[in-house]
Amino acid sequence: MFLQTRRTGAGEDPYMATLGFIGAGHIGSTLAKLAIAAGYDVVLSNSRGPESLSSLIAELGPKARAATTQEAAAAGDIVVVTVPMKAYKSVPVEPLAGKLVIDTNNYYPGRDGRIPELDAETTTSSELLQAHLPRSKVVKAFNVIYFKHLEEHAQPAGSKERRALPISGDDAQAKKTVAALIDTFGFNVVDVGPLSEGWRFQPDLPAYYHRHNAEELEAALGKAKRYAELNRRD
Repeated sequence: MFLQTRRTGAGEDPYMATLGFIGAGHIGSTLAKLAIAAGYDVVLSNSRGPESLSSLIAELGPKARAATTQEAAAAGDIVVVTVPMKAYKSVPVEPLAGKLVIDTNNYYPGRDGRIPELDAETTTSSELLQAHLPRSKVVKAFNVIYFKHLEEHAQPAGSKERRALPISGDDAQAKKTVAALIDTFGFNVVDVGPLSEGWRFQPDLPAYYHRHNAEELEAALGKAKRYAELNRRD
């Protein structure tokens, strides 16, 4: 049902040199740290402006710099969008045209307010971002893992119980690139299919937040049910 991808040669693809970040919270700053360790330059931004990132940039070192969201979007070869779902329409469109965009977002109604089409399950959070960025290649990734575990659970390729992370996206090459990046960060990958299948690893479903190897993650994804079905009372 699912295409499982284990990439051990992530370094063979030199296509990416700079990662841009729209959002620099726990997930964004941790991914930036991992990217720098893997040899990437990073450009970080948030809604409060570059000056608010001075301490983080000092911590990350010379391969990191702060910018506006427009500048980070323009500078990144890959751009990571890691903002609350309620803010997805603030993501700049034109600088991301033609680019690979990694979406780490989850929909939390208590934080984001109600989004009717997500409540109705007629679309997914990443499909909404893709609709907002029609000329970008959106890949959903990194939304199921606690930020501290990005460092704590990383293991070398070939480790028997190496943790696997799910991805979804509509562009095959974009997913291969993200899979290679995730492998570099220390995780296996399970490709769940198009963005429309990203609901399978939304919050509170079996694949979400738990540590799984690739086989366990495949099984958890297969057990996923729509929220409407889970909430249905007999």
